[in-house]
Amino acid sequence: MRNLLATLGIVFLTACASQPPSNAAPPPPPPVMVTGGVLVNSSGMTLYTYDRDVAGSQRSNCNGECAFIWPPFGAGNGKPSGDFSIIVREGGQRQWCYKGKPLYLFSGDANPGDTSGNGVNGVWKIATP
Repeated sequence: MRNLLATLGIVFLTACASQPPSNAAPPPPPPVMVTGGVLVNSSGMTLYTYDRDVAGSQRSNCNGECAFIWPPFGAGNGKPSGDFSIIVREGGQRQWCYKGKPLYLFSGDANPGDTSGNGVNGVWKIATP
């Protein structure tokens, strides 16, 4: 009888330990919003994609001077969710991606809602859902 109770106790404890706590909050969504059909960061600054980045390649082709003009949209401690994933850039910085394409800000946008980076050199586009 003791062996049966001990076995049942171990099975119960194992089952409970493998269950996430019921009060565990889901990871927060990426700090992205849609405003007027455009993806923007939490400050309302427009996000862009770069045509030379290949969706799903897990890398950015905008580095060095390019990344100075087009700052990567950093992911910090964020967790991937839905269409949003994260890549690790050269140097270890984490960057948000939307549908596999890295996201960037544009240094020429001064205010929320600015879209002056759209179409630059024919390779920069506003990120849209």
